[in-house]
Amino acid sequence: MKLLSVTVPCYNSEKYMRKCVDSLLIGGEDVEIMIVDDGSTDHTAEIANEYAAKYPTIVRAIHKKNGGHGSAVNAGIANATGLFFKVVDSDDWVKNTSFYKIIDTLRDLAGGQKTLDVLISNFVYEKEGQKSKVMRYRHALPIGRMFTWSEVRHLHKGQYILMHSVIFRTKLLRECGLLLPEHTFYVDNLYVFEPLPYVKNMYYLDENFYRYFIGREDQSVNEEVMIGRVDQQIRVNKLMIDFFVENKNKIIVNGKLYGYMYNYLEIITCISSILLIRSGTPENLEKKRELWDYIKQKDFTLFLKLRYGFLGNYMNLPGK
Repeated sequence: MKLLSVTVPCYNSEKYMRKCVDSLLIGGEDVEIMIVDDGSTDHTAEIANEYAAKYPTIVRAIHKKNGGHGSAVNAGIANATGLFFKVVDSDDWVKNTSFYKIIDTLRDLAGGQKTLDVLISNFVYEKEGQKSKVMRYRHALPIGRMFTWSEVRHLHKGQYILMHSVIFRTKLLRECGLLLPEHTFYVDNLYVFEPLPYVKNMYYLDENFYRYFIGREDQSVNEEVMIGRVDQQIRVNKLMIDFFVENKNKIIVNGKLYGYMYNYLEIITCISSILLIRSGTPENLEKKRELWDYIKQKDFTLFLKLRYGFLGNYMNLPGK
């Protein structure tokens, strides 16, 4: 068994995937790198096979029909042999010195009395033409030791544990039944939302490990692209609402967990509303009304809290 499985979802990634995979190779034999070729039409498949042939004990090439980012992550979870699991997108990379510390920490914790469910580290926004921005958690999470939800200090609005931040225990992802929807963008929000009620023990390593590149014109976080894909944003938003409502009894028993998951759901709903407003079309303004009606029908108490909270009031001002 490997210590860490890293899934690299790839779709037509020939121009930048080498930088990503090369940054992961320093993990050596402790790490399994799964390059998931999601039905690419360029040379991604050939590059994946090249790495698998050159590093047969470290790299695996997995080829599948196109199903989107979530489908590629699902394939990684299903095929992983590592004790822990990480997703690194093909246009991102990791910092080598931090990776060594990640591996050492996971190795130290793997055989401990308490089972580690998730390791959290910092990530860095690498924006094209701009200064890098580090996203840290040192003011909200205990540093350098195992802790539970009850010890989490306040994670303020705008500070969330994203896919770039987390390394989950592989078995936890399987046991919680995580299955991301296919052909849908923004499923990373589900990836760091649905497993949370199953997370007991956490560890925060204050290292700037993950480098998240922002700058490609076709990138899913580009505002124009997001508006064009707003139906997929709404789909993910509704799936998060469904999960929160259906698992409320499990979530609400832990106040810190409930507060964090509610805040995360609130910001995703806020983003959906902003995109629909920014598009300026009557059709999308109607979709915004439908989204809030969906919440009302699902859980009226949740609707009231979201609708008349600070962000909800701003999202529902009259007019454009």
